[in-house]
Amino acid sequence: MSRTILNLTIKDPVPRGGLVHLCSATDNPIPGTVVMDLFRPRLRVGDRLNGAGGTFVVRSCSWLGQGADNASRPLYLLEAPDGMEPGSGPFEVSRTGFALAWITLSDKGSRGERVDESGPLVGEMVAGKLDLCYEQGYVIPDETGELKGLLTDLALNQGFDLILTTGGTGVAPRDITPEATLAVIEKRLPGFERAMTAASLAKTPHGAISRAVAGTLGGAVIVNMPGSPKAVAECLEPLLPTFRHTLEKLQGDPSDCAALRGL
Repeated sequence: MSRTILNLTIKDPVPRGGLVHLCSATDNPIPGTVVMDLFRPRLRVGDRLNGAGGTFVVRSCSWLGQGADNASRPLYLLEAPDGMEPGSGPFEVSRTGFALAWITLSDKGSRGERVDESGPLVGEMVAGKLDLCYEQGYVIPDETGELKGLLTDLALNQGFDLILTTGGTGVAPRDITPEATLAVIEKRLPGFERAMTAASLAKTPHGAISRAVAGTLGGAVIVNMPGSPKAVAECLEPLLPTFRHTLEKLQGDPSDCAALRGL
């Protein structure tokens, strides 16, 4: 497998845990930005850039618009977990594990009026079963447009592997999570939905009310779950053993799903 090497120039020291932008070389660099010598294949959230002076972790991916006269350039937000000294040299791009994003839909939570417990529980449960290279959480209001935009960005631009939402799966007027998810996914995963419904019904008949949706977008798996921590734990438990295999197949693993034995 070929390695991706970036030659970076770091003009200013980056403190431990500090954030800095990465962009390709230009005649007018952004002050304080780490510069790479050439335009390279797109990086993803969770990628690690390992060099002699330390390591950067990609935390966000976007584009830097240049107007009509210049091509737009990828712009990345990097974190230096242990700090970084100025200098130039090669950095090797590596990635171990999967990137997880959880999204809590809560009007009160988005206004700071409620402490979110479901999102962190998602991260804890997934990390116990799946190797993660990066985890990021979001608390947003129950707004269709905002959720559609965030799901699309996380899956297609940021490069997250697994995106799990909590809340908004019922029948209340502000429960819009399934509609927003259906508007952006490419392939639906009805088996995931049935597994969550069965797990909920085993605990309460109210499990039949959930309208949670699961599916894929690009290389990401997206799953809706209820809003309460108890319901999240119940619905997530039967899915945890399936995530690795599902992601590997979705992202191009050519191996057979099962081998015939005893022939």
